[in-house]
Amino acid sequence: MAADIDAVADEIFATIGTGRQISPFTSRPAGLTLDDGYRVTALLNRRREARGERRLGRKIGFTNRTIWEQYNVYAPIWGYVYDSTVHDLSNTVSLPLAGLPEPRIEPEIVFGLASAPLPEMDETALLSCVDWVAHGFEIVQSIFPQWQFSAADTIAANGLHGALLIGPRHKIGLRAAEWQNALAAFEIDLLCDGRVIDRGHSTNVLDGPVSALRHLVGLLARDSINPPLAEGEIVTTGTLTRAMPVKSCETWSTALDGIALDAIRLRFD
Repeated sequence: MAADIDAVADEIFATIGTGRQISPFTSRPAGLTLDDGYRVTALLNRRREARGERRLGRKIGFTNRTIWEQYNVYAPIWGYVYDSTVHDLSNTVSLPLAGLPEPRIEPEIVFGLASAPLPEMDETALLSCVDWVAHGFEIVQSIFPQWQFSAADTIAANGLHGALLIGPRHKIGLRAAEWQNALAAFEIDLLCDGRVIDRGHSTNVLDGPVSALRHLVGLLARDSINPPLAEGEIVTTGTLTRAMPVKSCETWSTALDGIALDAIRLRFD
């Protein structure tokens, strides 16, 4: 018995944003394949756009190899980000957690695309497609209880995306070589209320954020349902540390070493 893709998309659409949780689709009799998951991605996107949300770009998930065993997901996946989920940290001091089941925080590198990347591009060519780079937080959620799922479930659930908060944007411009070197070799501390909770390195993210972008371009080149990346899209490249649980009244921040990006801070309500 094959999964009813429309029914899966309807169930997820009715669940996201409510704080409710559901059983993983891969644990049900019909199951769910990776290809099914990306078919659900497309259907879910149509439903979100039909209610007025505007798609702004993509999030890449599970690029950090150090967390694969923890979640039993052993390859990167992706989902969409929307005008309803993307926020600028310059005017966002705090974020409500209502509606986000079991939220976790992920410090990431975010790119803004100046042009559409092509699958045959190497990392140097890919960086020429990037208009700006920023540091941000992605807030992920699990509509599946206790973060128990398979890869296909995370794909169908839009990559577990909850919110993306973007810090100051820095133009790549004529400093592409400098940025490429820094993006491959920086370090980061993730802090909660001033205390270091975890440390990470750029190479945790598939050997670096540009490497993660290249992987996404390749995934989309093999996807016959969802569109490739386009000019103007935002791409957030995956967590540099472990994804840490968050709760109201906490303030999370970062400290970076080896890259000219701003440290960021966010309080949760």
